[in-house]
Amino acid sequence: MERIFAGLNASLYRVSGGKLGGRLGKAPILLLTTVGRKSGQRRTSPLLYRQEGDRYLIAGSHRGTPTHPDWVLNLRANPDAEVQINSKTIPVTATELSPAERDAAWPGLDAMYPSFADYRSKTDRTIPIFALVPRSDGSAGPR
Repeated sequence: MERIFAGLNASLYRVSGGKLGGRLGKAPILLLTTVGRKSGQRRTSPLLYRQEGDRYLIAGSHRGTPTHPDWVLNLRANPDAEVQINSKTIPVTATELSPAERDAAWPGLDAMYPSFADYRSKTDRTIPIFALVPRSDGSAGPR
């Protein structure tokens, strides 16, 4: 069911340039495209994000389930990705935040989407946060 919803949301987002499926309440949504670590195929996930300067923060909450979402494992295997924000596509490089950086990022993410705190309380795993930084070399997104 989750994959069907994500696929529908991504399709609506793409077609409408983010006008449909671009927000969850007050929280903005981007489309993250990674390369599948096993399949080598492009995979797109709609994710909540918080912009901090020139970077975009995303949390691998997976709604507090015991496992990481696939996109986390894909970024760990290959940090080159692509985001679509509204109608703009941006090649990015992902960096997983250190424990101190992650702790500092949670208040801003929680203010944007309070359910993140609930998700952290539901799981024993550490929920990773990634910073997506636009690549300045002009290279394309994931291949």
